[in-house]
Amino acid sequence: MKLYGAPMPAPNPRRVRIFLAEKGVDMPETPVNLFTREHKSAEFRAKNSLGQIPTLELDSGETISETVAICRYLEELHPDPAMFGRTALERAQVDMWIRRVEFVLMAPVGAYWRHFHPRTAALLTQYKDYGESNVEVYANAQRWLDRELERGPFIAGDFFSMADICALSTVDFATWIGLPIDPEKANLTAWHARVSARPSAAA
Repeated sequence: MKLYGAPMPAPNPRRVRIFLAEKGVDMPETPVNLFTREHKSAEFRAKNSLGQIPTLELDSGETISETVAICRYLEELHPDPAMFGRTALERAQVDMWIRRVEFVLMAPVGAYWRHFHPRTAALLTQYKDYGESNVEVYANAQRWLDRELERGPFIAGDFFSMADICALSTVDFATWIGLPIDPEKANLTAWHARVSARPSAAA
């Protein structure tokens, strides 16, 4: 298998690296240069028609894209430790939280990055007012997640899961583009320190 990705601060390839580190699976990443737009080349689009990373290419030539799909496939091959839950209820809860993280937390970060940040200005027509409006949306998302983290040490309960990986990569990328964690959000701040201390967070 060959895993195509890119180094920090790209959040999505990092999700897969953290997942692999938690599993103890050694799978070197084949770097794709985002700055030269290698991911938009015809050669790479043959692997992923959307021209996005990460992409996992199997020995058969089949490819899997989207971080959660890649990690679900790898979970089937390497089931322990279970990163998507150990029971039917836990698996449903992890899925629920992944979706919430992507829609509630990641969506405003992505909108701010695309429509307000100077690094993306040359890539699309930016709607600055819309982009800037997502600062408040992300602040509200932090407030919501801070309240939710009152019930346990991790996003989906008492165990580290794919939901935490998705949230960590999002929060760290948000900080990198200028949307830091509000230090008054004590639960969120403590969660971030807790998951960042895991060896896999360095992946």
